Amino acid sequence: MTSWVGRTAAEIAAAVREKRVTPREVVAEHLARIELLDARVGAFRHVRASAALVEADEVGSRADLADLPLAGVPVAVKDNLAVRGESTRNGSAASPDTAAAEDHETVARLRAAGAVVVGLTNVPELCVFGTTEGVYGTARNPWDTTRTAGGSSGGSAAAVAAAMVPLALGNDGMGSLRIPAANCGLIGLKPGHGVIPAGIGHGDWFGMSENGPLATTVEDARLMFSVLAATDAVRAAEPAPPSVLSVAVSVRSPLVGVAVTRPYVTAAREAAGLLAGEGHRVRRADPPYPVWLGTTSLAHWTAGTAVDAEGLDPRRLAPRTRVHTGLGRRFVDSVRTGVRRQQLRERLTPFFEEHDVLLTPALARRGPAAAEWHKRGWLRNVLVNTNYSPLTPPWNLTGWPAMVVPFGVLPSGGPGAVQLVGRPGSEGVLLALAEQLEVLRPWTRTAPLGGAG
Repeated sequence: MTSWVGRTAAEIAAAVREKRVTPREVVAEHLARIELLDARVGAFRHVRASAALVEADEVGSRADLADLPLAGVPVAVKDNLAVRGESTRNGSAASPDTAAAEDHETVARLRAAGAVVVGLTNVPELCVFGTTEGVYGTARNPWDTTRTAGGSSGGSAAAVAAAMVPLALGNDGMGSLRIPAANCGLIGLKPGHGVIPAGIGHGDWFGMSENGPLATTVEDARLMFSVLAATDAVRAAEPAPPSVLSVAVSVRSPLVGVAVTRPYVTAAREAAGLLAGEGHRVRRADPPYPVWLGTTSLAHWTAGTAVDAEGLDPRRLAPRTRVHTGLGRRFVDSVRTGVRRQQLRERLTPFFEEHDVLLTPALARRGPAAAEWHKRGWLRNVLVNTNYSPLTPPWNLTGWPAMVVPFGVLPSGGPGAVQLVGRPGSEGVLLALAEQLEVLRPWTRTAPLGGAG
């Protein structure tokens, strides 16, 4: 008997469309996988077992089954996006336990394409930090369950890396897709501003936060992205990038005082070497990051949280969240002007006029321990987050597309990763270049946690 656990979304959808397997069979296998492994991983806040099977049957009976791009594909949804009939807890005991009347637009698009939502995934409270833990559990890295899956889309990444689902929906306000993707050996794509509907929290962290896919292959990431963006442009993109791209390689941290460790530097340099060998114009070049980038990132990070916390009972928030929101309230008015973000775009635009793509390490160091970080002090959390993930925030501030691609193996045995950044509208170019890296240096798609079926 063929097992569909561990297969790609593209493979599953093709089999369902051709009626070689039913959506119920596919979903049931993945629900069994979740039941077997999630006590160890902590990916899900809520599993929709019964509802998912009913919805799988509904997909199987659709008249347009043969045309559905995600026919019968199980997906997980980050618990800050509305799923009809389920509460959205956003990782917080202060959030209302009220069922959503309608799907978020991105969830609706996935369902229209034939996907089946099997559950809502764990996040840190209000999706603030780069580790995922709190009152609903701790999301662990399936490659090493003593380590965090990352955050804030940590549960979504853990679910995909452990083959509980082939695809998951997350979002990224300061790296919240790319950080867990890097930790867990996945593709994580943060699109440019306005490409995929946002509608995250109260104002999308001033327009910095974007929804996007987590997947194990570039093909799957492209497929899910095309559904979320409601366009065939990405799906129709050529499987190879333009004949020659100008690729800048930078291993420098954007934040003063934060260093990138050797394994991540090595990954970026080796990826650059492979691309140069394919004929791309690759050279070392550092973007002109301003010295005020760190303080600007902190102001936007805390101010976005302060807005999201409006109307919540502060007594029910974790101490680190209360400090974060209290600091952020001081910056809300200045952040809303968008002045610093525009200055950053103006400063970096000439660099991207000279270079098609920027290649960087994905992280500065491996993810920290899976621990009760929500019970630790605010400053300790901020320092840990900043020291391990300084390379993602600039591209939320600019609103330009950025993605993480698995690359190589860390000394710990876990997955390495690099980051690709491009101009507005270059998602297709980034995906194509990522696909070239995938061919040149294939990665293990699923963590060896109980096998992949």
